[in-house]
Amino acid sequence: MSSRITCEVREGSPVTVVRLDGTLDLGTMRAVHRALDACLTAQPDALVVDLGGVAVRDRLALSVFAAAARRAEEWPAVPVVLCAPPPPAARWLAESTTCRVVPVRRDCDEATRAARAAVAPRLGARLEPVAEACRRARELVRDACARWNLPEVAGPASVVLSELVANVVRHAGTPMQVTLTLRPPYLHLAVVDGCRRSVQARAPQPRAEGGRGLLLVRELAQRWGSAPVGDGKAVWAMLPVN
Repeated sequence: MSSRITCEVREGSPVTVVRLDGTLDLGTMRAVHRALDACLTAQPDALVVDLGGVAVRDRLALSVFAAAARRAEEWPAVPVVLCAPPPPAARWLAESTTCRVVPVRRDCDEATRAARAAVAPRLGARLEPVAEACRRARELVRDACARWNLPEVAGPASVVLSELVANVVRHAGTPMQVTLTLRPPYLHLAVVDGCRRSVQARAPQPRAEGGRGLLLVRELAQRWGSAPVGDGKAVWAMLPVN
């Protein structure tokens, strides 16, 4: 008989809670991964995963939570907190690397408080795929860096976000959601568009606005990458702030 697991999502402001019920093993961890991925795609401010109703049959399946937290760290730059693991799972989590990546709390209330305390400042805008979007992106960076007292990163962040936006204007041609999130030691920049086509850093191409392509993003950012989001994708970059 195959194992089963259900994922109940409770969306709240600012924390989304996912309640898991059933058996977590190597067969059901994919369903958990898909559920957590869908929650992160909605870009909550924080994510709590409630393990109170889970029977963990394979300790290796717990790695799904570390994988989700690592993805969330890059994009959408939100904290992930686990809570209420049953005793065997709590012991396995304590013995694994997962706890180094994802904090574990005793119950959902405690986890929600911890998640709220870890919510990062965020600033965003919806932009149309027009040349002026690059200028608006640079203005958004200047505004964010002024609010968060990050004068030293304003210049490189403006270049990076402008390049990400220009890439959407040039290749995707869809409206986009631009987001800046401050989670020290990084400033996270992300652009979500409506095109699933992947992005690559290629040789610079001259153009009227923007500049030198994604090669420049690679040079200026500590890390950058992309992830599928619905019918489109998110392209993100992380710049050190200290």
